[in-house]
Amino acid sequence: MDDIESIITRNADFTFEDAVRYFGERVPVTAAQFYKIAEEYRGLAFTVSGYTSAQVLKKFYDELLRAIEDGETMEGFRERMNSFLEEKGYEGITPFQADNIFRTNTQTAFQVGHYEQMTDPGVLKLRPYWQYDAVNDSHTRPSHLAMDGRVFQADSPVWDTWYPPNGFRCRCTVRSLSKRQVEQMGLTVEEKAPDRAELADGRFTSVVPDLNFGTNPAKVRYTPDLTGYPEPLANAYRKRGNSGRPPEPQKGP
Repeated sequence: MDDIESIITRNADFTFEDAVRYFGERVPVTAAQFYKIAEEYRGLAFTVSGYTSAQVLKKFYDELLRAIEDGETMEGFRERMNSFLEEKGYEGITPFQADNIFRTNTQTAFQVGHYEQMTDPGVLKLRPYWQYDAVNDSHTRPSHLAMDGRVFQADSPVWDTWYPPNGFRCRCTVRSLSKRQVEQMGLTVEEKAPDRAELADGRFTSVVPDLNFGTNPAKVRYTPDLTGYPEPLANAYRKRGNSGRPPEPQKGP
């Protein structure tokens, strides 16, 4: 099962439109610019490490948006990108690079779409609890595994830090639950995430998201107030507003 189908299967209540809307609002920037942006604003930006050409970054962006819109596989994305890169004199991306770029970006887009639906007032009234859901296999990171199954109020500050994805290639998601479901399953609604936890196999782990994944990308709105935003990002949004489409990425210093 490919990544997009897997995400949809585990989050059957969201639509492609929510994911497309989110990803279509991101601005391509160079990696140098991306890491100068405060972490809470990085959900507005898109970059691929190792590439500084505006044309190449725009191609990555366009192909990922196409994959999200059309539900295409990582293999198709990699083939098209490698044809383009080799035509421009670059080495093609490896399967690992393609998987990292594809999964992280598509997962983020779909999880933001999922968040938009779960925070609809009508849905929140019926399903006011959220449960962290990790995949639970040999590839799951210990800190993500420690969060698996934990339940918090939908408006808990925990989700400002622990809303997926919580790392590169993260496959975690969040389930919404009704009060009746919580009671029937005998679940405990916690107030905060632990700092450390013991896993089922006896290992102890710190419970923190991966570096640069400690914020909730869905908290940045689609039409943000630009006051206080980093100037390159604010300028990019203003240009997009004037042209009706995402601008070409700016070149780094």
